[in-house]
Amino acid sequence: MKKYLVIIITTFGAHLMEAQQSSMRFSLQQAIDYAIENSYNTTVSKKEIESAKREKWETTTMGLPQIEGVINYQNFLKQQVTLFDTNGDGINEQFTFGTQQNINASVTVSQLLFDGSYLVGLQSARTFLKISEQANEKTELLTREAVINAYGNVLISEKSLEILENNKKVLQKNLNDAKKIFENGLNEEETVEQLEITLGNTESQLNSVRRLRSIAYQMLNITLGNDISVEVILTDTLDSLTQSNINFELISQPFNVDDHIDFRIAQNDRESKRLLMRYEQTQALPSLKAFANFGSQANSDVFSFFNGNQQWFNYSLLGVSLQVPLFTSLKRSARTQRAKINLDIADVRLKETREKLHLQVQRSKSDYQLSIENYNTAKKNLTLAERIEKKQQIKFFEGLSSSFDLAQAQNQLYSQQQIFIQSMLDVVAKKAALENALNIPLK
Repeated sequence: MKKYLVIIITTFGAHLMEAQQSSMRFSLQQAIDYAIENSYNTTVSKKEIESAKREKWETTTMGLPQIEGVINYQNFLKQQVTLFDTNGDGINEQFTFGTQQNINASVTVSQLLFDGSYLVGLQSARTFLKISEQANEKTELLTREAVINAYGNVLISEKSLEILENNKKVLQKNLNDAKKIFENGLNEEETVEQLEITLGNTESQLNSVRRLRSIAYQMLNITLGNDISVEVILTDTLDSLTQSNINFELISQPFNVDDHIDFRIAQNDRESKRLLMRYEQTQALPSLKAFANFGSQANSDVFSFFNGNQQWFNYSLLGVSLQVPLFTSLKRSARTQRAKINLDIADVRLKETREKLHLQVQRSKSDYQLSIENYNTAKKNLTLAERIEKKQQIKFFEGLSSSFDLAQAQNQLYSQQQIFIQSMLDVVAKKAALENALNIPLK
């Protein structure tokens, strides 16, 4: 009996630990930090940085010494015949020169001495690495905003569910009371039916929000880089996040466009176009390369190259190769002119990016300030709507107002509840958008 009890306790404990491990608890900041390390987009951007580093080294090695080893083995199944008149009688005799088999092993060491395109290639590789790093920085900022929105959508679904469940309880109580009054002949059947309609609509909304809540959790998991089935527990509330995200200092914070990640990306794009133009220009320059070759050759009519008495003949060679482009039918000129046009386009885009970022900051500040104002207004309106609905309930059950008046007050309350919830999410979301517009770095 004791043995079975130990097994049961152990099994229960294992399942309990597994359940605890399968769920994850996050505050908003913890969710952001987790997504920066594990989201799909940030994982890919980090891989792209590693790829850019390898590409940079690949370009660098082109200017470093290169060593190549070659082994050639030949076996003439039928040797070539040469005709030659040896005695001047006008008849060519047949001769076969060389051995049937031969093997040649050589090592060539080469070094690039000058190539203008190589120097430009090194600069381009460094620029590409910088672009990849900046793309990762941009991805992290967008991930922060995406997590905030996904986290907020979960909270708004939870808050909506809480409000609707409370509304359903109140409506159910009102309906039960109205039925008792109707049974006693003190009100009309239409009154009961009106409350049934309102309750039915609330139940329908409640079912819809339950489905949306499940989708919101799955979307949050995708944003975090998790499997959609992972259980996520949020430790922040919509009310606390709203209060902590009201910061009027952001509205007056100065903006330096030169530090903005989008502007720096545009600058690097312009730099890549400049380097491409320089690359096309360097195609008109000569390239100089030095090389040294060391080898050994053996010949035999049979395969005896691994025998100790096989004779090998060594040779070596030292040389310099100069390659000069002379004429390409103006192809090189056309490519250079096209690269120059692309550089001019990049200059225009850089100026456009500067102006757009200034406008984006102004719009984001305005949207953020409006979201705070809407939140304060919605909070006051919700208080008024709750007061009106409560008064209508009292009047309705005292016979001083109709079911239509009560339904109108209830619908107004439910509408204000949704407006208030959305206004809280807007404060959080608009602050995140403003932080991105101001290029506020991750904490």
